[in-house]
Amino acid sequence: MNATLRQKLLSELLGTALLLAVVIGSGIMAQRLAGGNAAVALLANTLATVGGLYVLIEVFGPVGGAHFNPAVSLAMAWRGQLPAGLLLPYIACQLAGALLGACMAHAMFDLPLLQVSAKLRSGPGQWFAEGVATFGLLLVVLRAPGPRAAAMVAAYIGAAYWFTASTSFANPAAAFGRMWSDSFAGIAPASVPGFVLAEIAGAAVALGVHRLLGEAGEGRSPQALAPGEVDPGL
Repeated sequence: MNATLRQKLLSELLGTALLLAVVIGSGIMAQRLAGGNAAVALLANTLATVGGLYVLIEVFGPVGGAHFNPAVSLAMAWRGQLPAGLLLPYIACQLAGALLGACMAHAMFDLPLLQVSAKLRSGPGQWFAEGVATFGLLLVVLRAPGPRAAAMVAAYIGAAYWFTASTSFANPAAAFGRMWSDSFAGIAPASVPGFVLAEIAGAAVALGVHRLLGEAGEGRSPQALAPGEVDPGL
């Protein structure tokens, strides 16, 4: 699909908004139904996120690549698979979409549209966990076989919800959006810079490891361009 620039940006805005609505909305619902059992709430939140992320990648991937994540967009721009001129517009749409998604989730549950989270997520363990989570996500994005990329990305995020101390944000836009939700899925503003720095560091390490592993067998995420290719839709 040779999408126009407007279509690509709209897909990133809507995809990120729906992703955050899934993450935050399922967190609110899970917390209400779990009766104080944090493990049950996290399991329900995980299942919703895995399913939602898979569908959103399949739906929006052919339009704009289904990044929904500034770390992914930065990596793609670094590799020449996203034109440099699209990097800032992509990130702007992802951040705006994340904020919109938080408001959507709150509106569905009759909560104040904008809140400020009081949930602190800080410390070396949390930061290292975010670096690991983002490292793994980027490695999957870079190396997953194209037809299976959506399922593999969603499955990895689902696993990382449980094996990381941070519950795997792995996405600066998600950290930004969840900052505005004082819910199960929220993160306090003071904790966001540490998460974002760890996510960027994890993405950078993933790029280096991907190069060390070699380009042979490299997967292509939906609509990703190989270095040197020109997107006819731009």
